[in-house]
Amino acid sequence: MSVDDAILMEGARKRYGDKPALDGLDLAVPRGTVHGLLGPNGAGKTTTVRVLATLLRHDGGVARVAGYDVGRQAAEVRRRIGLLGQHTALDEELSGRQNLEMFGRLYHLGARGAGRRADELLERFGLADTGRKPVRQFSGGMRRRLDLAASLIGNGDGTDPEVLFLDEPTTGLDPRGRGEVWESVRSLVGGGTTVLLTTQYLEEADRLADRISVVDRGRVVADGTPDELKSRAGRDRIDVVVRDGARLDAALEVLPFGPAEAEVDRDRRRISAPVEDRMAALALTVRALEEAGVEAEDIALRRPTLDEVFLRLTGAPQERTEVAA
Repeated sequence: MSVDDAILMEGARKRYGDKPALDGLDLAVPRGTVHGLLGPNGAGKTTTVRVLATLLRHDGGVARVAGYDVGRQAAEVRRRIGLLGQHTALDEELSGRQNLEMFGRLYHLGARGAGRRADELLERFGLADTGRKPVRQFSGGMRRRLDLAASLIGNGDGTDPEVLFLDEPTTGLDPRGRGEVWESVRSLVGGGTTVLLTTQYLEEADRLADRISVVDRGRVVADGTPDELKSRAGRDRIDVVVRDGARLDAALEVLPFGPAEAEVDRDRRRISAPVEDRMAALALTVRALEEAGVEAEDIALRRPTLDEVFLRLTGAPQERTEVAA
């Protein structure tokens, strides 16, 4: 394990009965970074988090967090991690402060220590003014920020965990709520915490992650920065939307990239095709449409999206399910 790696898995395996959840998974996450795990439902993302957070024993291979073996040195690992699961663990009848105090007491911080840590985290996550308001009256974003604060409270010395596991932290939140959680995560990473993030929102991985591992059937099938993964999905593309759908075929005949590689969406009056030279393709497209008298409503150059990366690498939509979690 490199001294720069906060998380390391080599050939990690886990089976549920005769079904593999992890089938030789390899993962290395440098300290102080956000690493995203993407994959279809059942690909092994949640199992990976559970193993690394010492909630589940793996059957074989190496799994280490903050330099400690998750099986033999589980207590040392737990002292250095935080975990935010998919589902809230808050008591909705209590206030935010009461919830954090309760978690602090469970971590044996004592009444005074739990209160001090609760006040500190409420201030930090923009919840200090919630007073006695019960959590049931919080917005979705406020609840998740409180959940995130609760995942940090075990560190009674006031320091953040070395490693934080976020398992689909913004599921069900509206865009504002997701943005609030993202901002909190960025703040933690800025302070040196390493984050392992599983998510079904490809935009979330694109916005937060320094690197992404795509997991399928218990293995990592691709790893890289968001831009590196996008480049693997193919070339840049040009999208043309014609104003009159009846002129779509006319546009297709004159466009410089030709019909062979073009994708046509007649409902949206759009033609999309890969290009080699972005700016040259744009200039040629504009000229060809003008000469043919075809009016364009929109012309755009774009990189491949993470959605396209996902489909190309896994060959399946996100909603596919397997036995593996």
